[in-house]
Amino acid sequence: MSTELTVLLVAAAVLVVATLTVAVLLLVRLVRTRRDLRRAGLPVDRQWVFWGAIAYLVLPADLLPDPIFLDDIGVLLVALKSMRTAGTAATRSASDGPAAPGRR
Repeated sequence: MSTELTVLLVAAAVLVVATLTVAVLLLVRLVRTRRDLRRAGLPVDRQWVFWGAIAYLVLPADLLPDPIFLDDIGVLLVALKSMRTAGTAATRSASDGPAAPGRR
């Protein structure tokens, strides 16, 4: 095996491991965010976002070939942002308290 091919294979393996690590870290953050929202008693309206992101990460059908986890990372980031936005909106509405009579 030539030296160039060995270097190329090692570089590709490092890239795959790095992107997989980022995807796993984002998955952990997504699960923690969902758990924290549920513990706080906030409604998690976007259950489909959570389960859709998990399914996309696990299922073999991808927009990009599997050694490149950039599409998985993108889906996880969108799901995390969506769930945090929903949690922030629910926190704001809960902190507003009950509406005064005559106000909606």
